[in-house]
Amino acid sequence: MYEGKFYRVLHPRPTLVIVSKCPNGRLNLMPASWNTPVSEEPPTVAVAVEKSSYTYECLKHHRYATLNVLPIEAADLIYKLGSVSGRNVDKATEFGVKFENSEKIDVPRVAGAIAGYETEVYKEVEVGEVALYIFHVLYTWVAPGVADQWGFDFRRVNIPLHGAGRAFYRVDPRPVFAKR
Repeated sequence: MYEGKFYRVLHPRPTLVIVSKCPNGRLNLMPASWNTPVSEEPPTVAVAVEKSSYTYECLKHHRYATLNVLPIEAADLIYKLGSVSGRNVDKATEFGVKFENSEKIDVPRVAGAIAGYETEVYKEVEVGEVALYIFHVLYTWVAPGVADQWGFDFRRVNIPLHGAGRAFYRVDPRPVFAKR
């Protein structure tokens, strides 16, 4: 029997940074590697958010958020964002995060992100210690030249895949196409 935490063999996982609007008027940022696309119609993405987290409180307050994909070069920032609570620290100020206006919602996206989603909470499902937020994707944006029909072009850009703790991994830039 595997002795580690059951979910570790499902890692590494792509890491998103959720930007949410909080009751105190600040923006909060939370890294989330427990995420997945759910449906094409309606376009939805699910993210597990711990119910004790400040992000959970912020999403209860304001039902819009951006889900940001940062480049691998932002691994240090992503780790720092996940190491403190937005209840105690204004993460944007503390870590010098800059924002850009979104197209459809009033929550900004992270400047320098290589892709992301503007979303509205579609459903929330409580599962144990987390709420599985299913976000309706209202708008998708991608930085020019970083993606093609297969997704990210890993010869041009790389994304942080979270392992555990401070461990992040890169994607091998050479695709392997299955035989027909």
